[in-house]
Amino acid sequence: MIHVLPVKGVFLTYCYFLIDDETKHGFLFDVGAQGKKFADNPNLSKPMMIGNVKIKNRMMMAPMDTGFGNNAWGGFTPEGVEYFARRAEGGFGLLFSGGTSTDCKVDNPDSMLNHADEFIRVGRELNERIGIYGCKMFMQLSMDIGRNAGLKTPSPLPVLGNSSITTTALTVDEIHTRVEEMGQAAKLCKEAGYAGVDIHALHWGHLLDSFALAFMNHREDEYGGSLENRMRIVKEIREAIAKECGWDYPVTIRFAVRSYMKDFDKASFDGSEEVGRTLDEAVEIAKLIEKFGYDGLSTDAGTLDAFYYAMPPSYVPMGYTLDDVKEIRKHVKLPILCGSRMADFDMTEKAIADGIIDAAVIGRQAIADPDCAKKIVAGKPEEVRTCIGCNQGCIWGYFCTGKVSCAVNPEVGHEKDWRVTKAPIKKKVVVVGGGVAGMEAARTAFMRGHDVTLYEKSSVLGGNLIPAGAHDFKYEVNCLNEYYKHQMKKLGVDVKLNTEVNTEMLRNLNADAIILAVGSVPVMPRIDGIDHPKTVSGVDALLEKKPIGDKVVIVGGGLVGCEIAYGYAKEGKDVTIVEALDEIMKTNNVPAMNKIMLLDAFEYYGTRVLTSARLNAVNDDGAVVTLSDGTVTTLEADNVIMSVGYRPLPSMQEALAGCGAELYEIGDGAKVGNVLTCIRDAFEVTRNL
Repeated sequence: MIHVLPVKGVFLTYCYFLIDDETKHGFLFDVGAQGKKFADNPNLSKPMMIGNVKIKNRMMMAPMDTGFGNNAWGGFTPEGVEYFARRAEGGFGLLFSGGTSTDCKVDNPDSMLNHADEFIRVGRELNERIGIYGCKMFMQLSMDIGRNAGLKTPSPLPVLGNSSITTTALTVDEIHTRVEEMGQAAKLCKEAGYAGVDIHALHWGHLLDSFALAFMNHREDEYGGSLENRMRIVKEIREAIAKECGWDYPVTIRFAVRSYMKDFDKASFDGSEEVGRTLDEAVEIAKLIEKFGYDGLSTDAGTLDAFYYAMPPSYVPMGYTLDDVKEIRKHVKLPILCGSRMADFDMTEKAIADGIIDAAVIGRQAIADPDCAKKIVAGKPEEVRTCIGCNQGCIWGYFCTGKVSCAVNPEVGHEKDWRVTKAPIKKKVVVVGGGVAGMEAARTAFMRGHDVTLYEKSSVLGGNLIPAGAHDFKYEVNCLNEYYKHQMKKLGVDVKLNTEVNTEMLRNLNADAIILAVGSVPVMPRIDGIDHPKTVSGVDALLEKKPIGDKVVIVGGGLVGCEIAYGYAKEGKDVTIVEALDEIMKTNNVPAMNKIMLLDAFEYYGTRVLTSARLNAVNDDGAVVTLSDGTVTTLEADNVIMSVGYRPLPSMQEALAGCGAELYEIGDGAKVGNVLTCIRDAFEVTRNL
C-alpha cells in the first residue's frame, strides 16, 4: 500500500512524499496545480517556434561534451553521429551539440573553419538522419572557455584552480577577429543543415561570461565598464551571424541566471555571498539579449568556481533555477529554454503550463534514457529509466577518461553496437539476487529472449538501492528502483521473493546459465562496543531500524558516510565525521563537484571532520577516538554510525563448479562497487549471453 503525504518544499511548490508499506521508505513526486498529476504531459508534447524554426515538442537535449560527440574541429566521430541519432530516435524535439570552438587565429591553431568541407559533409549526414524523426539540431559555437583553460580573457585573471598563473587580456583587434570567426562558423553550420546555432556561453565563467561579469571584466575601453559595454561582444556576435546567415537564421545563447560565486575558486553555498551575476543583473542581461535579436535564452546556473551549481549533483534540488527564471520571464518575451536539473517531467510540465518557461533543456536524463522524450509524449512516465544525478559516468567520466558513460545506461557511446538483440539460442537463465545488478541482468537477459527466473531472499526488490535512496536528496535512486521493479512486471520476469537459494537447489534447476548477484553487507569493525546500543550500521540508520539522536558520530569519511553526515546535518543534528585517512572522500571515484559541495556543506552546517583519526571503542558516552596527534578522546554521541565500507556476501561460484551451467558472478558479490559498476557488469554478461 502507498501512503501519500503532502510536503512543503523550498523549491517544489506542489510536492508529495509517497511511502511504501513494504520498505517503509518513499520518494518525492512533484505534481501539478490542485494536486493533479500530469500523466500525459500535454504541454511538453506541444510544438513551439524558435525564430522561424518549428520544434516538434518542448523537450530538448542539453549541450554536453561527450568525448565522442565532437572531434578537434567541431565535427562528429561515427560514435558521435550514432549518439545524436539515437536521441533523435528517442523523441527529442531539439538537440544541442557540445561547445565547438570557432577560433583558429587567436588562442587555437585549428577549428571547424579549417575543415569546412568535412564539417559540412558530416553535418549534412547527421541532420538528414535526425530529420527522419522530425528532430532539429543547433550547433553550439564557442569562443572558448577563457580563464577556465588559461586562455585569453577580457582582463588579466587568475586561472581556474591555479591563482599563481594570470591570463593575458584580449586586444580589441583580437576581439574583432573572434567575433568574425563566430559569424563565419555560423555560415558553415547553416550550409551543413543545422537548424540554428547556440552561443557558448554566458555561463560557467567562460570567455563571454567573463566579459559580462564586472568581477572579471576590468577593461576601460568600449568592452568594459557599463553593462552595455560588457555585453557589447554578445551584441556583435549576433550581428556577425546575421551578416553571414541573415536575421532569420535562429540564434540562442546559453545563459547562467546566477553565478553562485563567493570568490575565484569558491562557491557561495546558499547564494548569499554573490560576487558574480545577481538576479537583478540577470534580468537586465536578458532584456539586452532580446534587444540584440537573439531568438531564445537557454538558461542554467553557476560558474566552474561554483562547480556544483554548474554541474549539479543530486544534492541540488530539482528545478533550482525556476524561481530566478520566473522573475526573468516577467521582463522578456523570447523563448526561455530552461536547463539545470529539469528532468522531473511533472515539475517541468507545470512550469510550462504556468508560463514560466517554454521548454526543458535536459542533459543527464537524455544520457540515462535516450527514449525518455518519446515515453513522455506517449504518456508512459513510468517507463523512463531515471538519471540518479550521481555524476559518476557522465561528467566525471568525461573529465577522467575523456569519454562520457552513464551509471544506469551502459550503452552510451556504443549506441549502434550494443543495442540489445535477440539471442540465437534461447536459454534457461537463473539470477540470484534482486538488487540492481540482479534486476539489470534479468531485464537484459529477458530482452535477449531467454527464459529468466530471479530469486530474492527478502520480501522486496532493490537490495542496497533501498538504503541508498533513503535520503531526501537521493529520491531518484528510489525512482530507479521503481523503474526496475516495473520492468520485472512489464516484461514478465519470473520473480520469486522470500526465496533463499543454496547450491543444491541451483544444481537441480537444470539452468543453462546462473548469474550470481548476491550483493554486499556493511563492514562492522571489530572494536569494543560494536554491539553497544549506540552503535548502528549506516544501512540500518538509513532504514531507520534505530532512532538516531541529536549528537551523531559517523565513522568513515567515504562518499556514503559523507552523504549520511550531510543528511543529518541538514536535519540540524550535531555531526562529527571520523576518518582514518588524511582526507575524506579520498578517491578518484568521487566526482569533484559532489565532493566540493559536501565539503562546503560541512563548513556551512558546522559539521566537524576529524581526519587521521581512528575509532577505538563505543561506550555509554559515545565514541572513543585516537586523534591525529595521538591523543585519545571520547566524542559525546547519542549514536555512532559505522560507514567503513561493504564486503561481498559469501560466494557460491566455487561450490557450483561442474553443475552444467555457465556461471557468472556480478555486482557487489564479485567486487564491491556502485550503481555504475553493478549495471555495467550485468549488462556486459547478459548482452553476450
